[in-house]
Amino acid sequence: MDQASLEQELEQLQNVYTLITEFLVQYSFQLVGALLIFLLGLWVANKVSNFVAAQFVKHNIDITLSNFTSNLVRIIIIIMVAVVALGKLGISVTPMVAAIGAASLGAGLALQGMLSNYAAGVTIIVTRPFVVGNTIEIKNVSGVVTEIKLGLTILTNEEGEQISIPNKHIVGEILHNSFEYKLVENKINIEYQADSNKVVGIIQQALASSEMVNQQPAPLVGINGFNSIGMEIGIRYWVPTANYFQAKYQTNQSIISALSKANISIPCPVREIHIQH
Repeated sequence: MDQASLEQELEQLQNVYTLITEFLVQYSFQLVGALLIFLLGLWVANKVSNFVAAQFVKHNIDITLSNFTSNLVRIIIIIMVAVVALGKLGISVTPMVAAIGAASLGAGLALQGMLSNYAAGVTIIVTRPFVVGNTIEIKNVSGVVTEIKLGLTILTNEEGEQISIPNKHIVGEILHNSFEYKLVENKINIEYQADSNKVVGIIQQALASSEMVNQQPAPLVGINGFNSIGMEIGIRYWVPTANYFQAKYQTNQSIISALSKANISIPCPVREIHIQH
């Protein structure tokens, strides 16, 4: 490397050093001020967000709505603080807003499905057709709501399976919400010669003595109809969703045992075949 090239590189380094030094001298206070404003804004955003969440908890408002509102408040405060900090540095946010708007339009066209899920999520959080802990059924899929996100709702069933449903498939559809319980419906046949009042009483007693059957609302037992086999007894009761099948099977066993103990037989279909010679 010759002397001229070395001097040229040293001169370029000197220019860069001078530029950085002048920038720091001229804008150091603005940088420090902007940094302090942003850090203070983050602290305020967290404090306000926690305060909002605490007020929701104090007034027993749904945790999903609480999280959504507190996070929304935090984001709004951070955005406002960022605008103030950029203004402190002399940076105009108007061109940035225009650029973000144009980019959002393009992204919105490309991500319509995702955005529709988010819009549906906001609708669910605000209108609250169900909350965490409720049992819902939609499009023949049921389970206990464990988490409500902006994009999807997560359910679990008794088998421990996790079911994720995009929110756009929930809003606008027929939704069944049985809260913490799920309905069990059964039908059994008894002979026409049997005492229906006695049978209904035995089944009601079996349901009342079961710890897994919810008594409010009370179970319903009665004659549901008549057929060629006998009288059809309808049974309806509520059990905790988390133990639906366990409660159903245990209760069925209690009912059949009680009927058997009382010598109440369950008729079977009989088909007569006549053979002509």
